[in-house]
Amino acid sequence: MTDRIELSACTSIMVGKKASMDGATYISRNEDRLNAIYRKRIIVQPAVSGRDATYVSPYNKMTAPYPTSGYRYTSTLDADQSTGPNEEDGFNEKNVGMSATESVYANEKVLAFDPYVKNGLAEDSLATLVLPYINSARDGVKYLGRLVAKYGSAEGNGLQFNDKDEVWYMEVVTGHQWVAVRIPDDCYAVAANQVAIQDIDFNDPDNYMWADGIQEFVSEHNLNPDFDRWDFRHIFGTDTEKDHHYNTPRVWFAQRYLNPSIEQDPESAELPFIRKAEKKIAVEDIQYLLKSHYNETKYDPLGSGSEHDKKTYRAISLSRTANSHILQMRDSDKNGAAGVEWTGFGIPSFCPQVPFFTNANDIDESYSYTPEKMDLKSAYWMYEALAMVVESHYKEFVEPNLDYQKALSEWARRRIAAVDEKAVKMTGDALTDYLTEQNHEIVKHYNEETMKHLADLVTQGTELSKLTFKMDPNL
Repeated sequence: MTDRIELSACTSIMVGKKASMDGATYISRNEDRLNAIYRKRIIVQPAVSGRDATYVSPYNKMTAPYPTSGYRYTSTLDADQSTGPNEEDGFNEKNVGMSATESVYANEKVLAFDPYVKNGLAEDSLATLVLPYINSARDGVKYLGRLVAKYGSAEGNGLQFNDKDEVWYMEVVTGHQWVAVRIPDDCYAVAANQVAIQDIDFNDPDNYMWADGIQEFVSEHNLNPDFDRWDFRHIFGTDTEKDHHYNTPRVWFAQRYLNPSIEQDPESAELPFIRKAEKKIAVEDIQYLLKSHYNETKYDPLGSGSEHDKKTYRAISLSRTANSHILQMRDSDKNGAAGVEWTGFGIPSFCPQVPFFTNANDIDESYSYTPEKMDLKSAYWMYEALAMVVESHYKEFVEPNLDYQKALSEWARRRIAAVDEKAVKMTGDALTDYLTEQNHEIVKHYNEETMKHLADLVTQGTELSKLTFKMDPNL
């Protein structure tokens, strides 16, 4: 399973409803892959009923019967389906969000007694087999827990779920062992390819869930290294040189931004998973972090630090980010437009996250059209092209690019507010049709502004070529 693990190295950020500025719950993630070009597309999967079919994974032949009925849901899936759907994130029509997955790594001691199941659940299948069938974030954990017990897990994965009230993070780390924690309403959490969950309170099933028999498993095999605590990260996780340079620094940077008064070591294995931020968190703060590359530190690969410092730590935003998403769920009891899925293609640092209302029937064609070769009619390729142009002349283009992103962010806030005002008075199919229409209008604006920005940068870039020559008049 090594190829799958190496392909999926992500960063996840979760925010409770009392920690957010607008009272929404948030789950979010950069889906990072091995290759810089890893084509994604977005569609709406229709509701199904009366189905009699079996799911078979093209990746590892994991096989399970489909439930007879399932909800409509949004899906960010691979353009190339040869290794499975890989439906990385989405909201279903019950306003439940899921992001799958954050790759996590168990240590050899626990894997010795509960190894991965070769044809068990893997990233390619998880959203497909879970998201259409759950009614709440809590239900998502329970539903997946039952699947893991029945089929086993092929790899280590962290999964996020949210609804209007709750955010849950679940870590499946061995063939059958897992735990999950409810992110407190007034807190946030960050995960970065390392077992993140720490203490588990087995007397509090309202805020923690776990695989049946996990305490007995740990006790039977003498796996707890601590004298007086049950720390999931200590028991099941890793603390290696790779962790210190590849994983923990990303958590450090996010917590540095949200808790600037706290001094921490970027290589510490004891960075807390859950924290209270020093101010309420806006969607723009989550965007900033998903776009970040150790900005304003000596570790910024685009900054002015030494070559050694710039290559010391792996950043959150990468050239090989396949998609960057933020799943925002506001109070769905008050407004049928509560679910907003912010999706970004291209390198997050240089490209906007575009808001989609998830109570919709389809996604604009520019997002579902992702051909093998570059075509600027495809949103995926348009943003990949923009990112390459910006980075090619970073010092000259970074400020115009930031202005472009800021202008779109301002426009998005105004547009969402305007849609909310009308949507709150609508219900049923009329509302869904209206929001679908609005999604097309939003995409049209972003596409037009992006093409203008791209054209401006290309025009300016022609003056920056090193293949220029002016005759010295003194010759």
